[in-house]
Amino acid sequence: MALSSFNNTSTQCNGSNTVYNKEIRHVVTCVIISFGLPLTLVAIYAVYSLVQKNNVAPIYAINLLISDLIQFCCMIIRETGAVRSTVGLVYIFGLMASVGFMVCIALERYLVIAWPLWYRRRRTIRISLVVCVVVWTLSLIYLLLAVFWVGFKSFRHTFLGIFLLLPFPFLIFFLAATIKALSAAISVPPEEKRRIMGLLVLVVLIYTLLFLPSIIRYLVQNSRCPDFVNLSFILLRLSPLADLFMYVFLRKGAVNKLLDSVCCRKNSTDSSRSTVNDGNTVSSILS
Repeated sequence: MALSSFNNTSTQCNGSNTVYNKEIRHVVTCVIISFGLPLTLVAIYAVYSLVQKNNVAPIYAINLLISDLIQFCCMIIRETGAVRSTVGLVYIFGLMASVGFMVCIALERYLVIAWPLWYRRRRTIRISLVVCVVVWTLSLIYLLLAVFWVGFKSFRHTFLGIFLLLPFPFLIFFLAATIKALSAAISVPPEEKRRIMGLLVLVVLIYTLLFLPSIIRYLVQNSRCPDFVNLSFILLRLSPLADLFMYVFLRKGAVNKLLDSVCCRKNSTDSSRSTVNDGNTVSSILS
């Protein structure tokens, strides 16, 4: 009798915790949508203005913001309780695309510093658009595979965890290799160094803090800790909102303005810069 009452009590507690976690998810998701959706639309327009100046790098950022926009739209529909399964697949499609474009942004910054001469000859809007089409196509292929294996939920989650884990070593490599290359690039302006390093560090931080918990949850499916599941769910929903900070490191002068607003810096005289051939190439690519 006592064991039966204990089981009933534990069942009621688990049920109340589940309802409580769902309420937290709903509130946090609504807050994310309220801030993220309008800011993403503004950011797309602002980044598009940078592309008009023959700057190729923001093309990947625009596609990343579009994938975030898809995720926001899916969040809105899911919170209304309509067609949850179909919208969930489209949300994963946007999530996969955002991961792909994060890798593209990190790779592009690495090539600018490590291989400036080689990258300058291949730095065209046409090639960037082809890369974007490839990323969207691969995300669509994953979506079709997910639909095909809709009856194998556990396998689909494992496949999703592996797919999300694959870009992580590449992002770490791009960051480490770029730090090494920047240390030798004495002719790269300090502001450009801060922009490049800030962008790469931001990408790695977003992936580590917001994506890694969900990767662990997908791969270790036996873990049924409600708090960890709830936390990983919320962190993954925050990823589109965190992507908006990339605009700061894409726009020239934005990093200095941000630093000036945080702390007062003394005006320093401009030092003469050496004009090495590779340095001239890097500066022309970053402009």
